[in-house]
Amino acid sequence: MEEKQQKKLARRLDKKISANVQKLGSKLVYQLLKMYYAAIDKDTPVWAKSIIFSALVYFVLPLDMIPDFIPVTGFTDDISALGLALVQVGSQISDEHKSLAKKRTEAWFGSSEVLEIEE
Repeated sequence: MEEKQQKKLARRLDKKISANVQKLGSKLVYQLLKMYYAAIDKDTPVWAKSIIFSALVYFVLPLDMIPDFIPVTGFTDDISALGLALVQVGSQISDEHKSLAKKRTEAWFGSSEVLEIEE
């Protein structure tokens, strides 16, 4: 993914998280951000980037299999896609990616809630 496309994805991801931060919760936001930071890392293998970017793009798309505005079930398809991607690329997520994700998650939720996040 080109740098221009990465920046556009970052803006859309930030916008979607900001608009739904309470619905998503700190654990899901943290997982999203870990994957994002792994995807933009030059040392992450191309195969892993492809999987991560596919899942993140699906997450930010306004239309998907289960519309996000539906209460309770709206994000289940997004969570499934992200979970599957995370299982496949989990070994490519470094401590640095986790640290960056934790700091950004703290900006949305505060450090006390982020302390509860488990690996």
